[in-house]
Amino acid sequence: MPEPVDAPSSLVVWSPELLGYDFGPGHPMAPTRLLLTMRLVRGLGLLDAPGVREVDPAPADDAALATVHDPRFVAAVREASERGVTDPLRGLGTDDDPVFPGMHEAAARIFEGSLLAASAVWKGHAEHAVNIAGGMHHAKRDAASGFCIYNDAAGAVQRLLDEGAERVAYVDLDAHHGDGVESVFWDDPRVLTFSVHQSGRTLFPGTGYPTDVGGPRAEGTAVNVALPPRSDGRAFLRAVDAVLPPVLRAFEPQAVVSQHGCDAHALDPLTDLRVGVDAQRDALQRVHALAHEVADGRWVALGGGGYAVINVVPRAWANVVAEVVHAPLDPATPLPQDWRDAVSAGAGEDAPARMGDHPVEFRPWSSGFDPADELDRAIVATRRAVFPYLGLDPLLD
Repeated sequence: MPEPVDAPSSLVVWSPELLGYDFGPGHPMAPTRLLLTMRLVRGLGLLDAPGVREVDPAPADDAALATVHDPRFVAAVREASERGVTDPLRGLGTDDDPVFPGMHEAAARIFEGSLLAASAVWKGHAEHAVNIAGGMHHAKRDAASGFCIYNDAAGAVQRLLDEGAERVAYVDLDAHHGDGVESVFWDDPRVLTFSVHQSGRTLFPGTGYPTDVGGPRAEGTAVNVALPPRSDGRAFLRAVDAVLPPVLRAFEPQAVVSQHGCDAHALDPLTDLRVGVDAQRDALQRVHALAHEVADGRWVALGGGGYAVINVVPRAWANVVAEVVHAPLDPATPLPQDWRDAVSAGAGEDAPARMGDHPVEFRPWSSGFDPADELDRAIVATRRAVFPYLGLDPLLD
């Protein structure tokens, strides 16, 4: 086990080179998301907080990528990147993942950033670490998927295992199921994957059902909460409260990796959930608190999905950075006027005025189960499928 850091410290992965992950005009995964977020982060002074260190990642080498990816897939990405060779069977050259020059280096740089974050946390060089460019949770061992080329989230988990962690928890708050990470560790009892997402019956990738609980050697280590469409912040937080704390406490991870895709917001063009920035901030703070409770504070936070580029992503991810650097922001915090002016001038629409949007109070799970409520039935389906494997009572714990 690593020695804890002497004082709170944080690692922020960032470089303008990360903006090179660009599928082209009109694609939802616009690098503007990252640019506006980091400009807001700097404008709020978050990188000036005590103990904050920035790191500029180089592209990961093939050996690092091979810890979670088939070398033949890495070779195919190189071919696509250098010569424009498409390979639809490996997800390269599809509408979701079109080929672009330098794709391998751009995706490998994101991957390396998350590896650096994981190593820093495990070795005690930082208490927390964040890579907002990361969170590419759909990529499989042998294929790109859903805007994701290399799966840096899985890479971060694997790096923690390779450096000595015996149990790692992965927490996915994206509106889409974290299918790629789950598939990589499906048979690995050392990794618990938790995903709360819009039901796969109504949203890509069509997976993540309550009965998906892990492979025969790792039953109970895949945890999926499938939310009904149009679930709002109250429903989202009730689902997190009902499932995440008990499973993390039972699993007792030594490190937590979390993915903070913010596409569950009502303004997001690709999903059907209605989870505001304030509710996402609440869930973020719960993950942070649980990392301290169960893993001595060892926490790696990643970005992910999020396609409301102006009104949602910068605020949601500035909250992630703020939490990681021990400088949480009140939802009433006004956004810097120069940031608002620049955004409004560039986008031709008004920028948001403050950090929060919709304050929300939810009914905690301890208040009781309503069998007539669609959300509560979804939560109970997960608890009944998973909790017995973890030694928990589905109705009481």
